[in-house]
Amino acid sequence: MKKNVGSMDKIVRFIIGIGILVVGYFNSSWLALLGLIPILTAFLGTCPAYLPFGISTCKTEKKD
Repeated sequence: MKKNVGSMDKIVRFIIGIGILVVGYFNSSWLALLGLIPILTAFLGTCPAYLPFGISTCKTEKKD
């Protein structure tokens, strides 16, 4: 899959994912597992939700 998650987007996703995991853990909820989704997309560098819309937060290099 093509990488479409930039570095700042990865950081934000990771922080949000950790936050969801922590809140879910302290509330003893299985919904905490949803925090794994943004963490996984941050590590993989690909967001499936971006694909249909053609969104990419990656910086692209200009070819001369």
